[in-house]
Amino acid sequence: MTEQEVLDRIARARARRPRVREERITLAHGAGGKATQNLIEALFLAAFDDPALAALEDAATVQVDGAHLALTTDSFVVSPLFFPGGCIGDLAVNGTINDLAVAGARPQYLAAGFILEEGFPVADLTRIAGAMAAAASAAGVRLVTGDTKVVPRGHGDGCYITTTGVGRQDPGVRLGIATARPGDAVLVSGPIGEHGVTVMLARGDLAIDADLVSDTAPLHGLTAALLGSGATVRAMRDATRGGVATVLNELATAAGVGVVLEEEAVPVRPAVRGAAELLGIDPLYIACEGRLVAVVDSASQEQALTALWEHPLGRDAAVIGRVVADPPGMVLLHTGFGGTRVVDLLVGDPLPRIC
Repeated sequence: MTEQEVLDRIARARARRPRVREERITLAHGAGGKATQNLIEALFLAAFDDPALAALEDAATVQVDGAHLALTTDSFVVSPLFFPGGCIGDLAVNGTINDLAVAGARPQYLAAGFILEEGFPVADLTRIAGAMAAAASAAGVRLVTGDTKVVPRGHGDGCYITTTGVGRQDPGVRLGIATARPGDAVLVSGPIGEHGVTVMLARGDLAIDADLVSDTAPLHGLTAALLGSGATVRAMRDATRGGVATVLNELATAAGVGVVLEEEAVPVRPAVRGAAELLGIDPLYIACEGRLVAVVDSASQEQALTALWEHPLGRDAAVIGRVVADPPGMVLLHTGFGGTRVVDLLVGDPLPRIC
């Protein structure tokens, strides 16, 4: 079988209608990869039939009395709750801000729901709440409502947080992964994989010592700089669960295009690469919490790069690939050894509960 025949077979398999084959939910259903996609498309989209949801963007765009708003919600179950560079509190605030930011919105208001386990230390909750308040204040976002529930001891894992965010979107902003076109450039705002590896190592289960901290950060300043640069921006995504690979697979499927990445162009810090090799995980699949993927018209990629480089969170931004016409719905990687391989959707959950 030729390489093209293999690619055609994979494309046909992806085009089949998704369905949940498992009888019970597994950890893979929360990993952001193939099982998550099947669960969302086969179950939730079928149950909640709404055009705003069907777009499957990081935030929904809605209109209220003529105002263009972005709305998003996210749940955080990270373990451990505290890790180098952050904790579940600032992670929840930044993660929700970022879902609004990559929709081209200015984050304004947050809501937070806490599920606490009986016996959880009040001192830890105080620390988490303080981190949330500091992150919201630094980002210029108000946390205005919330809820608290307590479950019996042994029925939770300390603290889970769900955050919902609302932001205002300029009427002229129209972003979406389905708008990607052949010839577009694919950019990433900085080195990938730092958050996922940091959290994994913080669990202390592996005898790996690496000088790493989470990249968790609010991206709305960076996205505003990119959108204000004059570059033609098609889409933006923050590469959380499933990493950059998942974002680009979703893009390829939604737009009916292919994506070709250059392995040597993808920025990965040596400590992340080394830890990922020991863990047997490709950095392209590891979550970030302060990095975005952007698709821009190739004619304006230098404008986009300059805007990113001038912002503190985008100093290591790089063009990592191109959108192509064929093969549609697939992501390919040109390796450093001169070969080409398929970058498929994540299967399983190699790093559970990292966000």
